[in-house]
Amino acid sequence: MTALTARFINIAAIAATGFSLMLAAGNAPAEASVSNEVVARVQLSTQTMQVSVGGRPTYEWKVSTAGKGYVTPTGSWKPYRMHEMWYSKKYDNAPMPHSVFFTGGYAVHATPHVKNLGRPASHGCIRLHPTNAEAFYTLVKTFGQQNTRIVIVQ
Repeated sequence: MTALTARFINIAAIAATGFSLMLAAGNAPAEASVSNEVVARVQLSTQTMQVSVGGRPTYEWKVSTAGKGYVTPTGSWKPYRMHEMWYSKKYDNAPMPHSVFFTGGYAVHATPHVKNLGRPASHGCIRLHPTNAEAFYTLVKTFGQQNTRIVIVQ
């Protein structure tokens, strides 16, 4: 197994622990958002995505971002919509399983082109292995879009 192989974490256990601690302790909203926040940090230079839950590193995956002639935006966003299956209206109805949209038409989603992971190859979206895209989608669905940030840096 490589360092980029996802570490198994029981998502339901994370959610149950985080939310029960928040409710039992009666934390203020600022504390609650930190303890239950999912942060996906995409680093364009290394073509990786690190995911932390409640400040704890949880996953690290290879990604593909924008190839030559395209751009992946940098910045920080909260997801604004999700689709278990989406078809790109811009790129010939290309399938985008487990899509988490974060700005404009950009999303984190699964790709069948797994041989390209680890190098730029997309039209700007963040492409993940299907298993990893499903895990990320489930995390966002479990913790909520309001408790998720997608941060993209050079």
